[in-house]
Amino acid sequence: MSKPIEIRNPRTGKYDYLIIPPPEKLLIQQCNRLRRAQQSWFDLGLDGRIDALLQWKEAINSIRDKLTEALVIDTGRLSVSELEIDSFISSINRWCRLGSKLLKDTEKGTSIPFINLQQTAVPYALVGVISPWNFPLLLSTIDTIPALLAGCAVIVKPSEITPRFMTPLMNAVSAVPQLRDILSFIEGDGKTGATLVENVDLVCFTGSVETGQQVAIAAAQRFIPAFLELGGKDPAIVLESANIELATSAILWGSVVNSGQSCLSIERIYVAKPIFEEFYHKIVAKAHKLNLAYPTLESGEIGPIISEKQAAIINQHLQDAVAKGAVIHCGGEVEQIGGGWWCHPTVITEVNHDMKVMNEETFGPIMPIMSFTTVEEAIELANDTYYGLSAAVFSESIDEALQIARQIDAGAISINDAGLTAMMHEAEKNAFKFSGLGGSRMGTSALTRFMRKKAFLIKTNDNYDPWWFNQ
Repeated sequence: MSKPIEIRNPRTGKYDYLIIPPPEKLLIQQCNRLRRAQQSWFDLGLDGRIDALLQWKEAINSIRDKLTEALVIDTGRLSVSELEIDSFISSINRWCRLGSKLLKDTEKGTSIPFINLQQTAVPYALVGVISPWNFPLLLSTIDTIPALLAGCAVIVKPSEITPRFMTPLMNAVSAVPQLRDILSFIEGDGKTGATLVENVDLVCFTGSVETGQQVAIAAAQRFIPAFLELGGKDPAIVLESANIELATSAILWGSVVNSGQSCLSIERIYVAKPIFEEFYHKIVAKAHKLNLAYPTLESGEIGPIISEKQAAIINQHLQDAVAKGAVIHCGGEVEQIGGGWWCHPTVITEVNHDMKVMNEETFGPIMPIMSFTTVEEAIELANDTYYGLSAAVFSESIDEALQIARQIDAGAISINDAGLTAMMHEAEKNAFKFSGLGGSRMGTSALTRFMRKKAFLIKTNDNYDPWWFNQ
């Protein structure tokens, strides 16, 4: 019998929920059952799979209030939870619309006149998805939906920190007969995730670099694909010509949305020296206008720190920075209020790359700001990291911004805005350095990575001997 795991409420600090991971033997049996059912799902054809996904969408709409309630308890925030559900529904619509264009066989001639090429693709039988706690619904379904459309069976293990949303979500799955046998969400911790990797045919993992490396090793030993989206320490570069009003608003949003609990958060800000003072004074003034979402969900824009472990990391980074000479202009600590952990938007100057807040993922509403003298210096600072997820560049000149963006070692660069890659699903990108591995979860490859290409080479002239017969 697996040991139960107590779950903490991020707003109250109370452990008010319990999950029981499946025994290893039962999980292996479940994976085998899903894999056996996959062929029937694939045999439904694309139209049948689209119909089932659209039924799932309608089932989600029918239990939306319960799903929202569960997500709010999981995360302690309201507006982002509502946005997660909207994004989930939009994702189903988008993939169902695109599927018919991307999932079709083709036939064409080749460079050899009597040989035709018929191109097709077959799905991996069972996809495993392991997702984190910061966006529980969105990040457990962003890979799941295209994998299902491709014809795969899918098993998902969300984070044990935010598991409550699974119950209403699985109730919606149960309302669609075609999905019941090929889609499952399971409760569990890292041990459950490790067992999952050992029993699927392809794995998608979103989480920390450390755990991602373990997943990559386990997948490599089994010779299965692993698609990893890991941590980030995203930089923003603000040039002297930038619109300061726009830049401060965009960077503030990019730093504190979801209380900074996003791998795409702006975590380092580099500002041209002539505008440095004006920039940080303006962003401090704007940060002061943001309030904690306490005592009610509607009291402010900044929700609680979801993970108690992460709250401790944020405090460590702040204390380390102050001990090494940093100056805090607003916010500055993670405090316990009503049992939960909260952090006001925090602006810090006099920082350098010897500080944890500039070289380790903080995952909180923290804005450390450094000045730079030359563009070359700014690029060097932006690239001084082992992360490479995304970044932002602000300049009056789009050409200048693009020239700088091309030199930044990151997969997606927002120009005169921040975090656009989270909203622009057409933009294909790869993570650089230790921020990830494998194909893009955006754009068309987000779907095609779940299939193996297969070629049929068809001889069309029976009277033509193979060329080697005449040698």
